[in-house]
Amino acid sequence: MLDAANTALVIIDVQGKLAQIMDQKDALFQNLETLVKGAKILELPVVWVEQIPHKLGPTIPQIADSLQDQQPITKNSFSCYRSEEFISALEATGCKNVIVAGIEAHICVYQTVRQMLDAGYHVEVISDAVSSRHPLNREVALNKMQQAGAELSCTEMILFELQAVAEGDRFKQILSIVK
Repeated sequence: MLDAANTALVIIDVQGKLAQIMDQKDALFQNLETLVKGAKILELPVVWVEQIPHKLGPTIPQIADSLQDQQPITKNSFSCYRSEEFISALEATGCKNVIVAGIEAHICVYQTVRQMLDAGYHVEVISDAVSSRHPLNREVALNKMQQAGAELSCTEMILFELQAVAEGDRFKQILSIVK
């Protein structure tokens, strides 16, 4: 079981025109928005990454609007873990558990997850908050990440796991965003 005190959220490359052509984008965007809002309620550190934003565009408003208090890390490698700035930001959270969401599942998400696993992180991929342009690519990526040692979860499951108890203000706030 994960604990909100030692878990960080990593959001990968949900940007511009590429985000608009993801498979089942409406459900993806809704789940990403819920996940980010839930992370804020649970006070999880969030590491937010953009792939060459001057070419791919900015992060979608459903995510960026909830993260106005921070700036994304810019990268040009497929894996976030090839960016020193990303590695430093992730280490600065002090968390060894990482939940991951973003696009594309079979490229940037997959490569990042593999490298975080190799670096000793416990990684959970939020299966309903990752996508690819083609559903088969997403499915293959989820299978490969799981075979490599990542665990799979979904938006509601992870938020309630991190909340742990059905009481208090945070619980009420989470209930209001998942409905």
